[in-house]
Amino acid sequence: MRFWINEDEVESVPAPGQCLRTHLRDHGHTEVKRGCDAGDCGACSVLVDGSPVHSCLFPAVRAEARKITTAAGLGKPGDLSPIQEAFVEGFGFQCGFCTPGTIVTASTLDEQDLDDLPRLMKGNLCRCTGYRAIRESIADGVSRGARNLGSTGAPCGVGHSARPPAAERIVSGLEPYTFDVPVPGAQILRVLGSPHAHARILDIDVSDAEHVPGVALILTHADVADLPRFSTGRHEHREDDPDDTRVLDDTVRFVGQRVAAVVADTAAAAEEACRRIRVEYEVLDAVFDPELARINGAPLLHPDRTPADRVDEAHRNVILGLHEGFGDADVALAEAPARVSGTWRTSRVIHAQLETRGAVGWIAEDGRLTLRSSTQVPFLVRDELTRLLGMTPDSIRVLTARVGGGFGGKQEMLCEDLVAIATLRTGRPVAYELSRTEEFTRTAVRHPMRVDVELGADADGRLTAMKVGLLSDTGAYGNHSRGVLFHACSESMSLYRCPAKRIDAEVVYTNNVPSGAFRGYGLGQVIFAIESAMDELAIELGVDPFDLRRINAVTTDDAPLAHHAEPEADLIWGSHGLDQCLDLAQAALASDTTPAPKGEAWRVGEGMAVAMIATMAPFGHISHATVTLRPDGCVEIGVGTSEFGNGTTTVHTQIVATDLGTTPDRIRLHHSDTDAARHDTGAFASAGITVAGKALHAAALAMRTVLCEAAGSIAGVPAESCEPERDGVRAGDCLIPFPNLIAASPDAFRFEDGLRADGSELGDQRSLAFNVQAFRVAVHTDTGEVRILASVQSADAGTVMNPAQCRGQVEGGVAQGIGAALYEEIMIDETGRITTPVFRLYRVPQMADIPATQVLFADTHDDLGPFGAKSMSESPFNPVAPALANAIRRAIGVRPHETPMSRDRIWRLARDGTRL
Repeated sequence: MRFWINEDEVESVPAPGQCLRTHLRDHGHTEVKRGCDAGDCGACSVLVDGSPVHSCLFPAVRAEARKITTAAGLGKPGDLSPIQEAFVEGFGFQCGFCTPGTIVTASTLDEQDLDDLPRLMKGNLCRCTGYRAIRESIADGVSRGARNLGSTGAPCGVGHSARPPAAERIVSGLEPYTFDVPVPGAQILRVLGSPHAHARILDIDVSDAEHVPGVALILTHADVADLPRFSTGRHEHREDDPDDTRVLDDTVRFVGQRVAAVVADTAAAAEEACRRIRVEYEVLDAVFDPELARINGAPLLHPDRTPADRVDEAHRNVILGLHEGFGDADVALAEAPARVSGTWRTSRVIHAQLETRGAVGWIAEDGRLTLRSSTQVPFLVRDELTRLLGMTPDSIRVLTARVGGGFGGKQEMLCEDLVAIATLRTGRPVAYELSRTEEFTRTAVRHPMRVDVELGADADGRLTAMKVGLLSDTGAYGNHSRGVLFHACSESMSLYRCPAKRIDAEVVYTNNVPSGAFRGYGLGQVIFAIESAMDELAIELGVDPFDLRRINAVTTDDAPLAHHAEPEADLIWGSHGLDQCLDLAQAALASDTTPAPKGEAWRVGEGMAVAMIATMAPFGHISHATVTLRPDGCVEIGVGTSEFGNGTTTVHTQIVATDLGTTPDRIRLHHSDTDAARHDTGAFASAGITVAGKALHAAALAMRTVLCEAAGSIAGVPAESCEPERDGVRAGDCLIPFPNLIAASPDAFRFEDGLRADGSELGDQRSLAFNVQAFRVAVHTDTGEVRILASVQSADAGTVMNPAQCRGQVEGGVAQGIGAALYEEIMIDETGRITTPVFRLYRVPQMADIPATQVLFADTHDDLGPFGAKSMSESPFNPVAPALANAIRRAIGVRPHETPMSRDRIWRLARDGTRL
């Protein structure tokens, strides 16, 4: 057939049944992304004769004689369309994976459409931004047309809203993601999953599958039986998690678990071979309720694991128990003038990042096994592969392109092991890109928890006792189980001063889909319960909820993170902005004048909640970075951390530009690659600024010292009087260009192709950050609808490195929090099968669901962070659900105890005070 792609005439023959998305990508148009292949997310949106369509649903044969326009056809770097320019200016993206499709749809709108924007854009999902920046960017692009983006001489250093280095490539769809860089000859890997929640594999017959044309390799548990157990969860210290996972196991423990892998020349051949594999199972008893999993007689999931494997009580399915505290909480509760208690439950939530997980592997020309992966932790993946495969670190390279969202989910090693093994065994490149359904059924979700809270207080509202019980469901495997339990119990309980505290917590195995790392890392679940109980205490005492927090919150005179007898010695107060955050949120909520909907069934309530978080992961988080000044005066950054919408590439560029007095256009960033730096633990635990940023800051300052010494020698002035300025160092009255300084630098810093300085951050100190969320809501008692009238979050972020970008991080965290609080839940039936395996059944919030949030920053400076900054990527999520629950409670007079607080649940509460 003949058709046009971005004005270029094309003749091609699509494969039978092929959709337009894959056909366009076959022609090199990787700006058309794959997010769902079900018409739900809009990442693949293109124009067909000027009308937006989801190309994953559009048959390729229907493109005959039609004009197809992708994001790259609207404009390219240096020649952007007005809507693309508006997205660059307005920071209308974070990870950027959804952006090309969003811009394509938005390009068809005019000014009359702006009032109906949520409906017109409902087919384009974004998981990162919270939609405010998208709404404003669309309105800007539609109503004002092209605008000047500003020159490279515009303010770009720390404290300014410098635009991301990849901005123009992102809005045109030309910034590559994991599968956007072709690897010639790559074979396709597909996985056969288990239909049973718990079964022993008695036999696998692959003989019929082997005869499918194009099949190159079939792997079963027998082929990898000699490989050691590991954990899919990745940490700096691999001993943080149980070694309970095999690449392929002869026992399956959840529906969807990998049973066999097929590598073939095409996806169709690999999928057909998977269908022809015959498996004989012995079905075993399964347990899905974590309450039942730890009692005598329950089916045991990993009976052979021991404390040496980091499974403390395998005979009870208990991986870890925490039973500690100080004071006598029971006595204090019995004597307390005011006392509240309750049990709260949180649901399974999926990360729902728009780019699914995946990896492609090949043997490079230098003989190294090389993997490009959508991972947040390339160094940790490499290190575990070396252990798993018996190889050396220098024989494996792991790198990423830009990563399309993560939220903790890509801190797992869920595909790289199979890709690496298949690449080594076939000697050819192998690619494995998970489908959206595999994301829902075979990866990891947020730990569902049951949290019991009892609080006691005196008549003035001062806490006298805090008792917390916690049960966490890790699912079939223990990835992140121990770390999430520790973290969930730390800052959540340590926020408030109290003379008697007690925690009894356990994390258990069940035959459910595994749980793992998720934004907030357990804090959100426990904060939901504690902050709800605090609000109930405020109601009982007749105390303003903001004042109750002021009375009880820790101060700089208190030992932080003390829910047990020995507080962590490595945590210090770098700054304390909670008092400002409380004042800012309270004043903003009081000044909001948004009218409530009219009608007797509407009830209005206000709620707030507080969250505290440590600004980096416990047990160390390490980064080594380099800054190299090239002979042409350009500066190359080498840092290992990944960019997946967290904004690290922007802030790291700003740090070096500020330290060396240069501009972003002179900085070349080599990141998220095990060849880029000596080591980097990874982009999680909000470490992009507080760890990798500190290491890079140290390297840049070391380079600055070298340059100033060289400039002082040339000009004959003291080095301390020299200052970096744009593309050089001013010494006295002379501005000495960088290339001149290279030639004059000391031998100790001489490199064949420039000067290099190193910097490190060892993760041995932590500080604390605070977030306060407040809502005003209207609840319709006849339908259960919750309408958010006002949303405010105040944040203690220290020095705000990039205000527009940091605001976006907060807004995105609030939006994800609203989704988890009101809409999102992974549903599992009585057999362990997930019944919400696609976006159409799992409610990721659309533009219409998320209101604008007023974001306010406290004026603080943290001595531990670069330029006084704190992290601000995870923490905005944590106070959202309890603040909403507290607002709903004050609206209808009945407290929600379970998330999501969906319409049916709120309707039942409003009707008769009962829970679903």
